[in-house]
Amino acid sequence: MDLQYKYIYELLFSVQVVFAVDSVRLLNPPEEPVPDLPLEVFYSCDAPATVQLDWTVTFDIGESSTSLLRRWHCVPGKPRKRTLKVTLPDWLLYRPDAIVPESRWVLSCTLGASVRYRKVDSGDWMVAAQHVASLQPRLMYSRPVKRHQVCFAWSLRMLSFARDHARKHCLVEQETVPLLSSIFASTGEKFGIVKNLRPYASDVLEYLRIHALAFPWSKFSVWILVTRHCRDSSCGVLHHIDSQNNYATPTVLLTQSGRLHVQVHGGPGESTAILFPHEVPLSEWCHLTVTFQGRQVTIATVCLGKKSRTVKSTENRLSHDIRLDDTDGYFVIGGGRYVKGVEGYFGPSFYDRNRASPQSSSEVVLPDVIAEVNLTGWMHACGEFSLYINQSIRFYSLLAQQKSKESSNRLEMFHTEKQKYTLNTCELWEGAVPQYVTKIVQYLAFKRGRRAASPDAVGRALRSLSLRQLDGVSSTRAFAQVLPLLLNAGCLNNAAALHMSSLIYSLGLGVEKEPSKAWLLALLAAQKDHRLALLRLGHLHHRGLRGVLADEDVAYAYYANLARQTTRDRQNPSPEQVYVEDIYLHDDEILNLQTNKDHHIFQWLKLQAFQGAPDAEQALARMLFWGQQGVSPDIEAALRHYERGAVRLEDPVSMYDFAIVLLRGHGVKKDIPKAIKLLKKAMDEGFVPAISALAWYYERLELDYEKAAELWERADDLGSPDAALNLGILHSLGLYPQRPADQYMAYEYFLKAAERGHIRGAAEVADVWSTGLAGRVSRRPSDALLWAKRAAEQNGYLGRLLRRALNAFLKGDLFGSLVCYMMAAELGVAVAQFNVAYLCDQNQGDFLAPAFALHCKRRYYNLSVHNPKPEPYGKLDERNSNQCTPMRGWSCSNVFHAFSPPEDGRHVVRRPGGRPQEVDSCRADVQTGGAARRAAGLVQPGVARRGGLQAADAATHGAGPFPALLGRRRRASNCFVQKVSRLWHFRLLRALRPGSTQGASAGLPEGI
Repeated sequence: MDLQYKYIYELLFSVQVVFAVDSVRLLNPPEEPVPDLPLEVFYSCDAPATVQLDWTVTFDIGESSTSLLRRWHCVPGKPRKRTLKVTLPDWLLYRPDAIVPESRWVLSCTLGASVRYRKVDSGDWMVAAQHVASLQPRLMYSRPVKRHQVCFAWSLRMLSFARDHARKHCLVEQETVPLLSSIFASTGEKFGIVKNLRPYASDVLEYLRIHALAFPWSKFSVWILVTRHCRDSSCGVLHHIDSQNNYATPTVLLTQSGRLHVQVHGGPGESTAILFPHEVPLSEWCHLTVTFQGRQVTIATVCLGKKSRTVKSTENRLSHDIRLDDTDGYFVIGGGRYVKGVEGYFGPSFYDRNRASPQSSSEVVLPDVIAEVNLTGWMHACGEFSLYINQSIRFYSLLAQQKSKESSNRLEMFHTEKQKYTLNTCELWEGAVPQYVTKIVQYLAFKRGRRAASPDAVGRALRSLSLRQLDGVSSTRAFAQVLPLLLNAGCLNNAAALHMSSLIYSLGLGVEKEPSKAWLLALLAAQKDHRLALLRLGHLHHRGLRGVLADEDVAYAYYANLARQTTRDRQNPSPEQVYVEDIYLHDDEILNLQTNKDHHIFQWLKLQAFQGAPDAEQALARMLFWGQQGVSPDIEAALRHYERGAVRLEDPVSMYDFAIVLLRGHGVKKDIPKAIKLLKKAMDEGFVPAISALAWYYERLELDYEKAAELWERADDLGSPDAALNLGILHSLGLYPQRPADQYMAYEYFLKAAERGHIRGAAEVADVWSTGLAGRVSRRPSDALLWAKRAAEQNGYLGRLLRRALNAFLKGDLFGSLVCYMMAAELGVAVAQFNVAYLCDQNQGDFLAPAFALHCKRRYYNLSVHNPKPEPYGKLDERNSNQCTPMRGWSCSNVFHAFSPPEDGRHVVRRPGGRPQEVDSCRADVQTGGAARRAAGLVQPGVARRGGLQAADAATHGAGPFPALLGRRRRASNCFVQKVSRLWHFRLLRALRPGSTQGASAGLPEGI
């Protein structure tokens, strides 16, 4: 039948010659590409022309390729038939092997024949007639294997063998991107979760994405719980920053009135802001979606209240295109560099890159991670408890004012009515309001009046009472007893009580371990900006511990917050802060250097200082100012030593330190002229930090940027970390004389400052690496996290916890020391993890059950060796086994055995590789000496450094300073070592030598 049709067509085609019609036809096109195709072409022309045969393929990315197969001349006359042998490329016909290359995904293939004439004027071809046949190509691995008529080399045979057995996998593409998979506590500051997206690996998806930049078809969804509306005009929910540091599509903000502000951008000068007409309720989880369908923007919220579901939505059609390039720049959940975040919590958030499927409100259910934590349950229960406290405060305050019989009758009436406020839903503190809470409220109202009596004051009193009950305990049962006190205090917004309760549930101190409650309480404390809670959540998300999902971006947000607070805390020293020093309990030499004001080491230093030893004055001032080496902070006493060293001894280090104190006004009245005079004298003697401090003075107070830059450049050449930081800030803000703002140059100086040990420099480098600099610095979230973590772990409030643990150890309270170190180990502190393992390993006096001691030793040695610079002692094979499993049958109440030190206040300490030694329990805590070089964490090893007060840490708008690290080696005077045994002489010189510690000043307020 096909042959019959062929002859009929040839007859009809020949008739066209009479009418002189150009024509061409493919008589036998195949259905699919085949090798060595004998193709018949029928053609005619009414004038001399050219017949051309082409083939065209279209790939999955939308590209097409056309190639010439054959071309010949056509002369007028009767129609002709020509048979051609068509050879298509191997990559279209055969399966890829060692010779046949692998091709792109071919969607279609066509053969085309045409009759063409060349134009005389332009030389271009004009098509007079054409015929196209479509061929359906086979899938790549459904094609036959080509039998090559050549001898393969051995390497090609091996490659062919490998390809034949290789399994081809489709690339995993994230068309639905999880921006956040857990819960994030947002403090309302400029710290949020940064995410950037990469182009699709699939050429098809990337081709479709690029062609849809001006016509997006996507959806953003965010779970959010707002605890307080914005204090500023707006705060960030979700925003997109492009490579030019401009807001891009979408930008979702929350206004002061609680309404959503959504901003989208199109071409140049095309932007639209949409104000959502409904308020976002407080203390309710809401599912927010922003959907883009071309020019249509749909905003919807589904809020899940205690007993109801509220659904609100609005649709907006714009007059201009919407441009959404999700690979340009980065996305931020919460606060960022340019806007503060919402005060509250963020839940799982997703971005559908190429889908905008509608979702019914009934399909919106609370994610499992949110339901498990039950934040709203806590808030509702605490709302009732706070109501009870507020009513009690008002009543007892009124009773205290009246002091009459009538008031006493009202008191009885009040107790009969207060049952309506009993907490029936709060499982955390088991039942109604305890009687001691009412007694505390009554005491505050009668003794301090209504102004002093507040829910916050009640919370502080409850926490103080719980801490008082924990003094000197030797069993975990005490923690179970004080837990209700802490939970009640936490319900009254006491963040420290929330954090401690979280640790009790996490460690199982006297109670069963409950990771979900521990995480709930940690989130509540972190949202209130509690420093140690931020550190703990950063550690949990960094390592993925305690059931918390590992997420570097979430961990960085917590660490970055604490790193910035650490720089501010260094500016404002207080008795609650203690310098962080890494003191390992197996280091006898460092332990023997711990002292206090009544210890003979301290008294010996005072004697040497009185006899005119400048090193002794520096050591005493440093210990008293920062609270180092076991000495409690005493700023006034420290200032006296600074002044004697600066005025009487004219020591350049003391002159610099005392000048900084005078500039800051710490404990003394500000005296800028005297401070500048001392700084100049210290600079003349070659003390490098004094150069940087003088530069700060010229920049901040004299506004002489040229002089300031000149001095900072000079100090930078001499290795000053402060100078490098300040030069970076000058370049960042465009204040460097005769130079425009240069963020990359600023980054280079920040990196230099961080490598020299500057906390603020580390925070700045982490900030750059968290987002990157377009075209200059790529985003490095893992490195940003490590820099921020190292800066955060220098916080003075962490130092106080470590000091408490060390004090307990030196006093023979092994149980108290173990508990404090375990709490610090939960924050991810390497020295605390090692010391917990060491205490469990030694188990002096068998104060721990053997099974628990074994499990504890293995667990915490394992944790300690996973830190960047682990202690070598913890790497021993017998302690580095991670094959341990939780011990069954042990609860926290029977794990710890009661332990009490001998009556003489001394206990025997077993040291590895040596005989037992006696340790005086009167010695206080925290190191000085050689181990302080590794205490700062950011200080590079092997570099000689010296203590001293902090130089001007930044220019005009910076954060707090980091103690100066550079100085000169000074020789102790002869009187400094007289009447001292050789042993103590050696130890003290080691403690005072350059590099043994960092400076003791809070530094200058930052410049720029």
